[in-house]
Amino acid sequence: MGKFIYESAQKVEIEDRALLHMQLVITAKLRRSEPFPFSWREDVSVGGGRTTVWMHANSALVFKYYGSRQPSVNRAWVDALAFTANSPGGLYLTPEPASTGSILRETADALA
Repeated sequence: MGKFIYESAQKVEIEDRALLHMQLVITAKLRRSEPFPFSWREDVSVGGGRTTVWMHANSALVFKYYGSRQPSVNRAWVDALAFTANSPGGLYLTPEPASTGSILRETADALA
């Protein structure tokens, strides 16, 4: 379980694989100087609810991973997260879709 830390104050635990995909989208947008909101649901152990932060090029961000291996990247998930980041509501974590490679392998296996 990784951790996203915003401005040393807002912290949320996110599974390492999801955090990597969020990091790819966040850094791509900030490299292009595209600010956006980022929202997540808080765990009931910290009071529940939802938190939204404004992401901009001067934001102090930390992506803390607890696993030692970098997960593989699912391009379809990056695209889905980028779609939310470009919407008026901003970035939020979506479920991981099947990657194109997985779909092609499953189709080939089913036809064999």
